[in-house]
Amino acid sequence: MRVLLGQLEPAAGDVAGNAATVCGALAAHPDAELAIFPELFLCGYDLARIEELAIGLADPSLALIAEAATAAQTVVVVGFAERRPEGVANAVACIAPGTSPVVYRKANLFGPGERAAFVEGGELVVADAGGHHLGLLICFDVEFPEPARALATAGAQLLVTIAANMEPYGPDHALAARARALDNRRPHVYVNRTGEESGLRFVGASCAIDTGGGIITCLGAEPELRCVDLDLAPPVGDEVDYLSLVRTLPVARR
Repeated sequence: MRVLLGQLEPAAGDVAGNAATVCGALAAHPDAELAIFPELFLCGYDLARIEELAIGLADPSLALIAEAATAAQTVVVVGFAERRPEGVANAVACIAPGTSPVVYRKANLFGPGERAAFVEGGELVVADAGGHHLGLLICFDVEFPEPARALATAGAQLLVTIAANMEPYGPDHALAARARALDNRRPHVYVNRTGEESGLRFVGASCAIDTGGGIITCLGAEPELRCVDLDLAPPVGDEVDYLSLVRTLPVARR
């Protein structure tokens, strides 16, 4: 699978403009089968404006991306703030050509700011995207082994994490992204944003990781669009097929 890593800086508060940026990236990389853009890319990371900038699934910006995805025959994964009856969710849309978006809502919110701004997601999601099964994660989710393990156990062939990770947490995600691939013997694509917003500096370092936790490609701290070819079904020896070998044991307290 040819994957486009969309490590970009969104225009703060410009939902329509950021959607147009996604469409432009798709048009410029017609060979990409999957294109991934960061957490909250459509609105930017300004938690004070999230209620104002949240959109529903019928919003024209998502419709524009869906049209571009169909024209390019590319599956698109992009972060946005989703307006819901119970509040605003930190969400990711997975849009396959000719289909409605599959949405995952961030379950593990980071810090008091996110917990005040967003409602927690209540389920994990494996998205069927063009015949491939993508396990979707958002930023802080990747720091816990359990969500990625649950997705892999449920049939995810590829782990996809979108992020708005900032200083000083770059090293945390560099390690966690590789660990989640190795934990589950699944390739993992991690796409983070760049730039500054709301007094935060976002660190980039998007990467694609193989089933052994090895880095296939890694970006720097500046905006970049980069394509990488991934094997979604690489051979894994029986002796390290962790999903089949793991034992769940009772814990004794003595």
